[in-house]
Amino acid sequence: MKYGEREIREFDVEKDLEIWPNEHQKNYLIKVTLPEFCALCPRSGYPDFATLYLEYTPDRYVVELKALKLYINSFMHRSISHENAANEIYDTIYNKIAPKYMKLTADFNPRGNVHTVIEIDSTKFTQEQ
Repeated sequence: MKYGEREIREFDVEKDLEIWPNEHQKNYLIKVTLPEFCALCPRSGYPDFATLYLEYTPDRYVVELKALKLYINSFMHRSISHENAANEIYDTIYNKIAPKYMKLTADFNPRGNVHTVIEIDSTKFTQEQ
């Protein structure tokens, strides 16, 4: 197994999703585009592809980008629905860094004449919903 494959397969979100202190007091927006998201359809096993758009205003912490990349890539061997993938990613990052604001948009490629976009926005929806 190549080193990248090993990093992805062995990624443990609890210990490997690195967060760093935010060194800035002012409000600013971080935007990250992840255009190669892949997970397996839980019904068919076919791959589902998406572009993820993450944006957040950090409070005390930011997420380290290589760790974020590995976390997102760790889904490629998992069977998970569009809704569950988007919600898990949002909840994991939100709970790790507790940002002032966060929005995740998961724009899935069309498959079988269906195009799904899932948006979770901390200003529009509460965590309890």
